[in-house]
Amino acid sequence: MNRLIFAAALGLAATGTTQAAAIHGLVNTGVDASLVDSNYQLNGKASFVTANDAAFPFPHWSANTATSRWIMPTALQGESFNHTSPGTYTWHLGFDLSGFDAASASFSGRFAADNRATAYLNGHAIGLTGGFGENDWRQLSAASYFVAGLNSLDFVITNDAYGAGNPTGLRVEFLSSQVTAVPEPEAYAMLLAGLLLVGALARRRKA
Repeated sequence: MNRLIFAAALGLAATGTTQAAAIHGLVNTGVDASLVDSNYQLNGKASFVTANDAAFPFPHWSANTATSRWIMPTALQGESFNHTSPGTYTWHLGFDLSGFDAASASFSGRFAADNRATAYLNGHAIGLTGGFGENDWRQLSAASYFVAGLNSLDFVITNDAYGAGNPTGLRVEFLSSQVTAVPEPEAYAMLLAGLLLVGALARRRKA
C-alpha cells in the first residue's frame, strides 16, 4: 500500500512538469497556396510569392519546393530594382511567446537572399547569407535573445545596384523549434502538494 501511495505522490509531483512544443508563428516563406505571403511583412505590407519556376530570376535562384518558396516585394516576378544605387529591404516575421518560457526557446533552419542579408532576432544578429543559388543556403539558428511576449525576426537585405536593374527576394526554411510552456499556478500548487506528500512519506518510512 505504501508503494502505491508513494507512486501516486510522485505522479502528483510530475504533473507540474511541462514538455517542449514547437514555436507557433515560425513559418517558412511562401508556404501558403496563395501568391501572397501575409506572414512576412515588407514595410508593413504582405509579400508576394514567386509563381513561375521557369521564369527569371530562376534558375539563378534556388528552385522552389513544397517546403518553401521565394518571396518578393511586388507581384511582378523578376521586377528590377536599384538601377543606380543599392537598396535595403527589411522583411519582418513576428511570433508570440506569451505563456511560454522565453529562456527555453530555440530554433534552427536556413535562409538565402538576393543579394545578401543579415537576420536579426529582437535586434541581435543571428545569421548572415551572401547568395541565392542552390549552394548558397546559410544557417539560421538561435538559442538566446528571445523575450516574453512578442518577438521580432527581421531579415535585412542589401540589393546591389546594376545598370539594368536587379531583382531581390528572400527565402527562409525552419527545420526545428522548441519552447517550454510556463505552468499555470494550479500546476505549481499540485507540484508542491506532490512534493510535500513525497517528503511526508519519506519521513514516515524512516520513523
